[in-house]
Parts: sequence; structure tokens; C-alpha cells
Amino acid sequence: MKIEIELICPQCQGTKINKNGRKLSRKQNYLCKSCGHQFIGDHALTYRGCHSKVYKRIEKMLVRGVGIRDTAEIEGVSTDKVLSVLANTDHVILPKKKYYDCLEVDEFWTYVGNKSNKVWLIYAYDRESGEIVSFVWGKRDLQTALELKKQLLDLGVTYGTIASDSWDSFITAFEGYNHLVGKRYTVGIEGNNCRIRHRIRRVFRKTCCFSKKLLNHFKAFNLAFFYINWGYV
Repeated sequence: MKIEIELICPQCQGTKINKNGRKLSRKQNYLCKSCGHQFIGDHALTYRGCHSKVYKRIEKMLVRGVGIRDTAEIEGVSTDKVLSVLANTDHVILPKKKYYDCLEVDEFWTYVGNKSNKVWLIYAYDRESGEIVSFVWGKRDLQTALELKKQLLDLGVTYGTIASDSWDSFITAFEGYNHLVGKRYTVGIEGNNCRIRHRIRRVFRKTCCFSKKLLNHFKAFNLAFFYINWGYV
């Protein structure tokens, strides 16, 4: 039995298609005579990256400590596909509540490109629910600590107590608040720092994985924080 499939150009929807050699993978290449676009006829059927369910699997692996290259190898797709899925995520972190009995704040060291290019994460954490309430990126200075305080106000978040370590910037930024200072008050957020380093491959201890682009760095953390807060991606 002979089956004929009409080929349509994916770019212009034209039907004037000619064979145009083979790719390195030995798959038949086609050329659209109308627009000059080249394509593989069965690309959507044979390439796993075109399957809809692979997106969710890639996202799940990225928040479970699997690196870009490992994800590509396991799923049978290219590293560009994995990075494309990461770059196209649009998860937004919003607080679940407007009032928290106690928020813990801490700084978290990361880097992009090389270790001299430090990018500090400063965030607020609710130990009771395990929620990352708010976070900002910047330098390890007073200005970034004040940005976190301002962001909490802009989100309409109020809290009975704020807890931090003895870093001067936290003490200055939250002066006048019911502020608990000391490591014994930040056990929850310190434990969450460890969880973050187990969830995001690029911040593992003693790893060769790191972010090359700032956008991908931010996207990876947004994805992981959404997963930590809600349990799904």
C-alpha cells in the first residue's frame, strides 16, 4: 500500500515543494519554491523537541537539580531547545497572603559568567509555610536591602516580626521594626538556602554548571521559586 502525504511549507504554507538533498542526519531536505525556505518534511514527527509534553518535563527537570546538557541528553533534544524552554517561561512570584507573623530575610550569593561577576539574591521567607514571599537582585549592600523592604511594601505585605542575621544593612534597613537579630532566628531561611542549592543546578556546590546569561539566571530562579511555593511548574 502506498501512502502519499502532501507537503506544505511551514513558513508560507506554499505547496510547490522540491527535494533538496539530505541533512547530515540523512533526513530528506525540502525546498519551497515560493519563499526559498528549507525544511525537513517529518521534523515535527521525528524530533522530540516538537512534542508538547516535553516542555513540562524539561521544566520539571530544571527545578529538580538537572543541568541543561543532562536534560537535553535524557529527553533526546538539543541544548538550544532546553534553553529556549527556560527563556520562554513566564512564572511570576506573588505572595500568598498579605500578613505574616514572622518573615526571615537573608542574602544568597550567585554569579553569572565567572565568579568575579557576583549577583546577590536577597529575599524574604516564611518558615511556617515554606514560602518565598519576595526577592530582589543586586549587590550585597544597603540599597538592595532597602529595595526588598520597598518591594514588600509595594506588594502590600505586612508582618509582625522580621528576623535576620547581624549584617549591618539588614539592621539599618529594618530599623524601627520588631526585628530579631541572630542566626538562631534564621534557621528556616538557612535551611531553605540549602534547598535552593539542591533545586537549581547552576548554584550547586562544587559544580561546573553556571549561568552565562543574566536572563537565563533570573528565569531559572523564578521557575524554581514558583515550584517551591506551589509544588508544580
